[in-house]
Amino acid sequence: MHIPVTGSESMMDRRTFLVTGFGAAMGATMGVSSQKALLETLTQWLDASRKTRELAFGGILLGKTQCTAFAYFTPPPTRNPRDLEHTPGGSSSGSAAAVAAGMVPVALGTQTKGSVLRPASFCGVTGFKASYGLLPMEGVLPLAKSLDTLGFFTHTPADMLLLWESTGHPAGETEDFALGAPEPMPEVEPAMATAFQNALSLLRGAGASIRSIDIAGMLAKLSDAADTVTFYEGARFHQQRFNEYGARLGAELVDLVQKGLRVSVEQYDDARRYIAECKARVVDIYKATPVILSPAATGPAPLGLVSTGDPRMNAPWTALGTPAISIPMPVPSGLPLGLQLTADHGQDARLLRTAVQLQKMLSRGHS
Repeated sequence: MHIPVTGSESMMDRRTFLVTGFGAAMGATMGVSSQKALLETLTQWLDASRKTRELAFGGILLGKTQCTAFAYFTPPPTRNPRDLEHTPGGSSSGSAAAVAAGMVPVALGTQTKGSVLRPASFCGVTGFKASYGLLPMEGVLPLAKSLDTLGFFTHTPADMLLLWESTGHPAGETEDFALGAPEPMPEVEPAMATAFQNALSLLRGAGASIRSIDIAGMLAKLSDAADTVTFYEGARFHQQRFNEYGARLGAELVDLVQKGLRVSVEQYDDARRYIAECKARVVDIYKATPVILSPAATGPAPLGLVSTGDPRMNAPWTALGTPAISIPMPVPSGLPLGLQLTADHGQDARLLRTAVQLQKMLSRGHS
C-alpha cells in the first residue's frame, strides 16, 4: 500500500484554530462564589493557550470551546452539528463540533480515554491523538497523568498530516505493509459493526491487505485497566477539591473521587502492570501489521445531551500510549461513524500517512 505524504485543497491555509476548555461547563454546576474560588485552578490551564499557539504553527487562536467539566463526563451544552438532538461526544465536545460546523479548520483537545476520537467519530471529522508524551501537556489540568494526551481535530486526514508537518514533525516516506483488524470484532452496536465490515470490504477491494488479529479480549481488559488508572489517579488529583467543594463539583466528578479513593494501590499497580505487559505484546503485533484498524466508537452519537458516549473503543489504545486517529467511514444514511487507526508508539507520521491513503480508498470505493 503506497501512502502519499501530500494533501491538496486543504482548509489548513486559513490557519485559525480553537482550544478546548471547561470554564463555562464548570460554571454550570457551581455557584458564583465557587467559580471565583476556583479561578486559581483555571490559571494553570489557561497557560496552555500559549503552548497551543506554539504548537499551531503561529496560527490565530480564535477562542476557547466548551468541554465536559474537568474533562470528565459532565456534559456541556454543546450539540452535534450533524444532528442537534444528539451529543457531540466528550470531553473535547466543542472542539469537535466547531470543526464539524465549519467554524474553524483546526481545534485542539485532550484525551484520557476517548475524549478526542469519540467526538470525532460522532461529529464526522478527523480526530488524532498523538503518542503519549510526545507533545507538551504543561498548563493542562490533569485527569490521569499517565494517560492524558494532546489531540487535534481537522476536517480530513490530509489536513491533519499538514498540521503535523507544520508543527515541525516529518511526514516520512511511503511504505508498503499489511493492515490488522481484530477478529472477533469488539462488541459494538449493529450500525457500527455493519459500517466497519463494509469499510474493510471497500479497502480490500481497493487493494489493501488486511490480516485478522486476535486482540479483542486484550482490548476489553485494557479498557478495564484504563478505568482503574483513571479512577485512582483522578480521585487523588481532585481529592482536595472534593473535600472543599463536595457535591458542587457535579455528580460525575464526585463519583470519580468516591470510587477512585476505594481503588487500592495493589489494584492500581496490577492495572499498570497489565498495561505494561500489553505494550510489550503489541510491539510484536505492529511488526507484522504496522497499522491496526478498529471501530472508533461503539456506535453513532447517542440521542440527547445526558451522555457523551462510551469511550471503551479508544481507552485501550490510550492506555498503551499509541498514536490513534479516527476518520469518517462511508455510511448510506444516519449519523457519522469513525474508523480508528492505531500504530506503534512514536509512529505518528506513519499513522497519519496511512489515514490519508485509506480515506482516499474509502472515498473511491464508495463513489
